[in-house]
Amino acid sequence: MSRLRLFAAFVLVAGLVSCGQPAGEQPGGPVLTTSSPVPTTTSEKPKRMFEPPYTYGTVQAHAPATVDGMVPVVTRIPTDKPYVFITIDDGAVQHPKARELMINAGVWPSLFLNTKYAEGHKDYFKELPATIHSHTSTHPNMQGKPFEFQKHEICGNADFLAADYGRRPTLFRPPFGNYDENTRKAAASCGFKALVNWTAAVNDGRVQFQQGDKLKPGDIVLMHFRTTFVEDFTAFLNRAKQDGLTPVPLEDFLG
Repeated sequence: MSRLRLFAAFVLVAGLVSCGQPAGEQPGGPVLTTSSPVPTTTSEKPKRMFEPPYTYGTVQAHAPATVDGMVPVVTRIPTDKPYVFITIDDGAVQHPKARELMINAGVWPSLFLNTKYAEGHKDYFKELPATIHSHTSTHPNMQGKPFEFQKHEICGNADFLAADYGRRPTLFRPPFGNYDENTRKAAASCGFKALVNWTAAVNDGRVQFQQGDKLKPGDIVLMHFRTTFVEDFTAFLNRAKQDGLTPVPLEDFLG
């Protein structure tokens, strides 16, 4: 009988020890799991610096009429809306950050390219969220040059851009902003709607104004493809934001 009592006591103690283990825990080692972590996803797109106030690529206003065989000269856009226009010239430096900056900002610039700089770089300029326009073949000072010389420079550049990018440009900018009646007549004969100059410029990371000390609605801003592209483009974006303006495509207002 004493042996039976001893055996029962032993069984009871073993049971109590067993019940003291946490559920599922194996003595002598950590608990292992084979379940995979649940990935978290979001459908939210990163916020751009500027949101389009309308559908880009739709005509908002028309260019002034061509009169006496000469294209109109446009230096700013008459508008009561808080819009500003960024234009980038030449194409001499194909900066690797340009596309990323334009996309992140939500800005669609107008590019005025020379044949001598754009030639051989079709893929680079095609990937930019921008519209391409004409700036002559070799970037000469057009003022005072014969009509045929100017027509060759302007039409030749337009032909090159149409062949490379599948769309003939509609706007023309003379190098250095210099032009005469022959320039306007040559541009008209090449099929352009307007000769475009500017009211403000960006150089070395600073916005420079022809009048006043801030950007105004309708201002056309000049920039260049230079090694300082990041500094210049960022300076323009910050200035536009500071002055309460949204950059929109120039060609939408010169349709």
